[in-house]
Amino acid sequence: MNRREATSGSWKKNLWILWFGVLLSSASYTMVVPFLPLFLLDIGVTKESVKLWTGVIFSSAFLVGAIMAPIWGARADKSGKRKMVIRAGISLGVVYLLTSLVRNPWELLAVRLLQGFASGFVPASMAIVATTIPENKMGWGLGIMQTSGATGTILGPLLGGVLAELFGMRMSFVISSLVILIATLTVWLFVFEEKSLSNHQPTHVWEDMKMAWHNKIIFRMLIFLFLIQVVNMALQPLITLYVAELQGKLEGAVLSSGIVFSLTGIAGILAAPYWGKKGQQKGFFIILSISLLVSGMVNMTQYFTTNIWQFSIIQFIFGLFIAGALPSINAIVVENTDPDFRGRAFGLTTSANQLGGMIGPLLGGLVGSFVGIGFVFVVTGVTLVICGGYVAGLARRKREVREAG
Repeated sequence: MNRREATSGSWKKNLWILWFGVLLSSASYTMVVPFLPLFLLDIGVTKESVKLWTGVIFSSAFLVGAIMAPIWGARADKSGKRKMVIRAGISLGVVYLLTSLVRNPWELLAVRLLQGFASGFVPASMAIVATTIPENKMGWGLGIMQTSGATGTILGPLLGGVLAELFGMRMSFVISSLVILIATLTVWLFVFEEKSLSNHQPTHVWEDMKMAWHNKIIFRMLIFLFLIQVVNMALQPLITLYVAELQGKLEGAVLSSGIVFSLTGIAGILAAPYWGKKGQQKGFFIILSISLLVSGMVNMTQYFTTNIWQFSIIQFIFGLFIAGALPSINAIVVENTDPDFRGRAFGLTTSANQLGGMIGPLLGGLVGSFVGIGFVFVVTGVTLVICGGYVAGLARRKREVREAG
């Protein structure tokens, strides 16, 4: 059997190997990121300036990652998506190892900038899946891939906390480096990518952005991805403080908020494949509109919670419905792009996510400081409902056009 035949018949193997790789990639990231504020204190940052440094350190990687994602996406289409996964994995392994050696916040900032520069493991993996999986399995496959990131996000902080407690925070960075290198090794050994036979000519990133601008569907999906990430990241830094308010004390809030985070992630793991399969059957625009509308309304109800149990239940329900958004958007992007543009398309979606990750915490902190944390749930919920209503209008117009044709 030649490589082309092996590749065309191995989409299931690619899917599950890349699922494992993205899980390890997400776990390696979340093993260390939640503990960066404590690490800053450990390397000499004062308590008075740790919040400022934390914001700068977090945002720096998102900013560079947003700039680099379309570039790496273009390289993936030109040189091969599998090569980009391996390049990103090795680079991140080196970055995590360097992080274990930093001695001051400026060195940590430089390493975080390198981390943003080295990004690309997850979007290139998604592009491989989207390119090799059969069309009738697309929604299900992208839903499955979303569960890998969610699972890694849940396992990472737990594993990182245990490792930091047992061996210290610096050693947890070393272990994160080993984890992402193991993920890269599995891709190198077991994932195959069919070489493109098209005559596509390489384009510049600016040309790719113009193509996305003129493709109305892709441009709208990028906007929705940006807004969804703004909503998610606006809430995440505030949930621990909100949990402390509901409990009436700060003691135990870190553990309680960690459990709440896990509930949201578990809900996503359970629901994402279901939404992907339903999108394949009913249409991804319909599922996206339902996901955004219901999750937005559920999110607004958190303004009225009075205890941690109510908040936990609502967060779980929110996770069940917001889980339908990303696989639907990814599937819509895939449906509206040629195979030779998918690496760049996922690079652009990653940029939208990174920009949302950078802006979300700033907006959440601003709104929360002026009008209270509870009102952030209202603002973000209304944002999701407006997006859902807009998508519902798009779905209705698509149905009318199809029926008229």
